[in-house]
Amino acid sequence: MARASQARLDRTRRTVWGLRLAMIAFVAIAVAVIYVTNQLLTERFTETTRNRAEVRMTLYAGNLLSELQRNSIVPQLLARDPELINALRSAEYSRSTQRLLSFVDEIGAASLMLLDRDGRTVAATDRNRLGENHRADAYYVNALRTNTTVFTVSPRDSGGYSFVYSRRIDDAGTGLGVITVEADLAKLERSWANISDAVLVTDSAGLIILSTEPRWRGLEEAAALDRQSAPSAIERAVRATQDWAAIPIDAYLLGEAVLRREARIPFQGWKMVTYTTYASVRERVNGILALEIMGFAILLALVFWVSSRKAASRLIFFQRESAELRQLNIRLQREIAEREKVEKTLEVAEQTLAQSSKLAVLGEMSAAVSHELNQPLAAMKTYLAGARLLLQRKRPDEALSSFQRIDDLIDRMGAITRQLKSYARKGADAFEPVDTRDALSSALAMMEPQLKVRKVEITRTLPTEPAMILGDRLRLEQVIVNLLRNALDATKAADDPHIDILLAVGETVRLTIRDNGPGIDDLDALFEPFYTTKQPGEGVGLGLAISSGIVNDLGGRLTARNATAGGAVFELQLPILKAGAEAAE
Repeated sequence: MARASQARLDRTRRTVWGLRLAMIAFVAIAVAVIYVTNQLLTERFTETTRNRAEVRMTLYAGNLLSELQRNSIVPQLLARDPELINALRSAEYSRSTQRLLSFVDEIGAASLMLLDRDGRTVAATDRNRLGENHRADAYYVNALRTNTTVFTVSPRDSGGYSFVYSRRIDDAGTGLGVITVEADLAKLERSWANISDAVLVTDSAGLIILSTEPRWRGLEEAAALDRQSAPSAIERAVRATQDWAAIPIDAYLLGEAVLRREARIPFQGWKMVTYTTYASVRERVNGILALEIMGFAILLALVFWVSSRKAASRLIFFQRESAELRQLNIRLQREIAEREKVEKTLEVAEQTLAQSSKLAVLGEMSAAVSHELNQPLAAMKTYLAGARLLLQRKRPDEALSSFQRIDDLIDRMGAITRQLKSYARKGADAFEPVDTRDALSSALAMMEPQLKVRKVEITRTLPTEPAMILGDRLRLEQVIVNLLRNALDATKAADDPHIDILLAVGETVRLTIRDNGPGIDDLDALFEPFYTTKQPGEGVGLGLAISSGIVNDLGGRLTARNATAGGAVFELQLPILKAGAEAAE
């Protein structure tokens, strides 16, 4: 008996020690696997990150060099432009700014300026710079000294740098002025900031001239890295952890270890440096390690579960879960009953809201009809008065011309009522190719009676080629008439009223109407229905709301802003009709 008891005791001891040894071996294997996996994956993902950083830097350098080379050719071409040469020779610059504006979109430059021999800006794509004197600027002085294109990097007053190509314009060996082309390198900085962690470009002196961090510009690389807050205790711990992970750290940026890559740019000794964090490497490695640890933990939990088999605790857990499910079922039944009640109430509210919406739409449509018919009626009244005077003066032929215009206005009123009648469809089935120049001319003819009464100077700048869009000419004329009428009303209190009309064709057809009135007080509520600044009886505030809706139907955009020199500026942008689409139409 004693021998049997001793044997059972020995077997129990051997089993306990066997389980302990198996547990120790299991933990040792898990630690070894995790360690080897961490080393291999860290090296692999670090190499992948390094290769991607080099590829990105090569692309960045190529894009920068391509942008510089593309802009370097422009001054040479513009210096031979006969219109700019004639303008400098005759000192007549009325069309020079428009000439530069016609080039800037195709070139993709930040700005173009034409300087006369005294260094004064006589034409520029940025009208605010007209009249500036650049006689002491390096790009003007250096361009006058040579007959080649000069590249100049100069700091801006607002921060950052400007990158300007300049070239002297000669006529029979005599310098007439200088043409400047500012390269738009800021767009490259914005594209870098969306992809990389940090990118900088230094000139031959080692100063940072381009950077995704604006506060680095004008500093050397070492000084730029030091311009950050001291790392906290948590950041120091992160650094220590990253150093322990054996990642090849080149520098620290905002407390994070980063990979530094450098490349030479074959342009005036420039250099590009990129910083890429190791966060993605650590996250990917930690993700795989977490899966491994989870797998070992699951295996260990299964071992404990199989060895313990605590049936009683499981039974208690199931009973508790069953009680919670019953309580949850009761709460769900209560919520279902409450939701059914809310749904019934909602149905009644929806019916009431639908009736109210019908009444609101009816009222808005009536106001829109009244507003849109006021303009033709006012013009008819003017033409009738003119025809009466012509008949009294025995000039029936001219009176017949007025009656013909009245007949055209009656047709227009019928078209407006038909248009407002089908306003809710918002379809494009009646669209056709329309030359915006013709629509503008028709709108000005429509406003002729009001323009004769008011002495307003109107300046029109139209392109020589057609400005074609796909749309409804009547509705487009309606928008232009509303904008012209608002501009005319805005200049009532002006001493020297004038309205500028600019029609330009680029990627879109853009119509700009500018007045010298008092401007707009509330830009946010400008296009809201029934918003108006006019006196009672002069308007109901629907013109701009209707115009905005029409422009949206045509696929365009109507915006408003206050001009820097005073007055309001309305800009209408519509998609241009391509040649293939016009032929299909």
